Parts: sequence; C-alpha cells; structure tokens
Amino acid sequence: MKTVEKRRSPWSWVPTLYFAEGLPYVVVMTVSVIMYKNFNLSNTDIAFYTGWLYLPWVIKPLWSPFVDLFKTKRWWITIMQLLVGVGFAAIAFTLHMPYMVEMSLAFLWLMAFASATHDIAADGFYLLAVPDKEEQALFVGIRSTFYRISTIAGQGILVAIAGLMIENNMEVAQAWSITFTIMAVLFIAMFIYHSFILPRPTSDHSTIEDNSARSIVWGFVNTFITFFRKPYAVSAILFMLLYRLPEALLAKMTGPFLLDSPEAGGMGLTTLQVGVATGTVGIIGLTLGGILGGVCASDGGLKRWLWVMVAAISLPNVVYVIMAITHPSLMVINALIFIEQFGYGFGFTAYMLFLIHYAEGESTTAHYALCTAFMAMGMMIPGMAAGWLQEILGYRNFFIIICVLCLVTVTVSGMIKLDKAEKK
Repeated sequence: MKTVEKRRSPWSWVPTLYFAEGLPYVVVMTVSVIMYKNFNLSNTDIAFYTGWLYLPWVIKPLWSPFVDLFKTKRWWITIMQLLVGVGFAAIAFTLHMPYMVEMSLAFLWLMAFASATHDIAADGFYLLAVPDKEEQALFVGIRSTFYRISTIAGQGILVAIAGLMIENNMEVAQAWSITFTIMAVLFIAMFIYHSFILPRPTSDHSTIEDNSARSIVWGFVNTFITFFRKPYAVSAILFMLLYRLPEALLAKMTGPFLLDSPEAGGMGLTTLQVGVATGTVGIIGLTLGGILGGVCASDGGLKRWLWVMVAAISLPNVVYVIMAITHPSLMVINALIFIEQFGYGFGFTAYMLFLIHYAEGESTTAHYALCTAFMAMGMMIPGMAAGWLQEILGYRNFFIIICVLCLVTVTVSGMIKLDKAEKK
C-alpha cells in the first residue's frame, strides 16, 4: 500500500485540488453579486451583504491551528469539499423560497467558512504530499493555473450558463437554481474523487499527538506578538489594508455597473455578456498581467518595479470613467476590461511580493497567513460600503472618486520600507 502511495503522481490530484480551492471563493465573492443583481437587489444591499462574506478569510488565522491540532489535513480537505457541495445544493433549493436572500446568504456563509478552512488544509497538505522541493516548485505553477481555470469556470462559464438560460426566457430563480445544482454535483464528485485519490502521507496526522494544547495556544499567541513587533509594522499594515482600496470599491460594483440599464448609468449588458467580459476576457488579462509582473519582478526586484506597478494598478481604473461617460460598444467594453484587469494583475504583483518579504523570518507561514488576513480585511470593509456610495454618487462620480482614491495607493506605497526586499 505504501508503494502505491509513493508512486501516485501529483498530476492526479494537484490540479483538481486547486480547482476545488478556487471555485467556491469566486462564487462567494463574485458570482453571488451577479446573481443578486439578477434578483433586483439594490447595489447597497448587494455590496453590504456579500462584503460580509469576506470575513472567514479575514479571521481564518484564528482557527488555522485547529486544522493542525485535530484530524488530518486530508480529512479536512474532503469534509470541507462535501460541505461546499451541500452548500451549493442548499442554495439551489432555497432560491425559489420567499426568504431566498436570507437563506441563500446563510448557506453562502457556510460555504465561505468551509472554503477558507479548505484553503488552510490544502496548502498544508500540498507541502506534505509533495515533499520533493523541485517537484514542489514545478507544481506551484500548476496550482496557480488551475486556480485561474476555476475562476474562469465560475465567473465566466457558470455565469454565462445562467445568463443563457435567462435569455431563453427561463425564470431567474430557476436559471440560477440549475447553475448551483451543476456546482453541487461537481463538488460532490470532487469529494468522492479526492476521498480515493488523495495520497496518505505518513507526516499528515494530528499534531495533538506531538504537542500539548497549551504549547500550541502559546505558539499561536506568540505569532501575533512577533508579527506586530516587526520593524515598520504600522506602515506595512497600512499598505496591506489600503494599497487595493480603489479595487475594493470597484470589485463590488463592476457586475452591477455592467448589468444596469443605460438609464441607470450602467452598460445594459446581459448576464451572458457579463460572464464573457469579466469571467473570460478579464481573467485572461488578469493572468497575463500577473505573469508579466512576475517576470519583471524577477529582474531587478520589487524596489525597481514598485512605482511602475503602482501606476499599473491605478491608472487603468480610468477606463470605467470612460465607459460611464461614452457608453461604448460591447467590443470596446471587453477591450477596456481587459486593459484594466491586465494592469491590476501586473500591479498586484507588488502587493504579493511585499507580503512575502514582510512575512519572512520567524514564523514565516503563520505571519504570511496574518498578512493575507489583512489583505482580505482591506477588501471587505470598503467593499461593504461600495454599493451605498455608488447609489449616492451615481456610477460616473463613483468611478471618478475611485480614480482620486488611487492617491491613497501612492501614499501607502511611499511609506513602506524595501531595504530587505532589495537584497533578494
């Protein structure tokens, strides 16, 4: 049995594992916005309710030690996939009910916690099940690729499927119910597949066997203490929270803006067209921008490229002002979304590199988890207010304010210290 496990190729489970990691996140964060817009919720309600769904990713460092403490990471992965599948099925069932908003949000909340827990377990399991360092490096790219594919599948293909059914005169509730049923079947199938195919590394076991609960709790507390005692912690945390402030506001209103009628200041696209524009064209731009950002950063380091990346993540936001004023054709809308997402992908590289550099040192993994918690918080809090702000200002003025807020990105970028990063 051990021989079989040793010969099991990561190709048999790494792609599907990271596809399963990405899909629930994009459904909770992005697809839900488009769905609720189809149900005619106000932008204020959409942004506020779906903004709260970021919370599990904000606070996941608080319970990540318990994933190590109890059971195996393999167990957590499969059980969370089952919970996500049940959550998808429950949402499909509730969309026809009178209190569908409240009930669907409750199950999205369940899925968000399950997905965040799955992230913790999957990333830890990967290191245990692929112990060879060269093989780990090879499959980092495979992980990223299939995570992006899951984004295209969720934000692009699944939204397009729902949109196609709506365009063929199917009721909104029925179209989205079928879409969530497809996702439920997919995740139950993944649960069954991974229950059999995931390897069982001997190093994957409950750490309570090796450590007392007291030592784990103290290590957990010490992680926070050492994180906040790092040099320049205040400027670093402000950077983590505010570098993406314009994007945090923009992300929640992109779907509603594209779906709203021209009379309401929107683009008047169909759900199918939005699925193609944001979930396919936009994601391709985002991916290419990220790849180019990584290539550039590898030649000269973060300090050399920081201000180019700040410009890349900031200046393309003006395309939404252009769209709000000119109401261009569908082809131009797709091109402008590609440009904005390409710039965001390129500029986001600086953010991720800084998080990696700041987390280096004692307790690197735990400190990086705290960095990503601040990253999620930076998206959550502004995103919750985005709909309210847009409905007060209108789309055109809302996008102008976003462009002005790019000055915040510039300010916090000037505050960070890159001496450590420059040495790498």
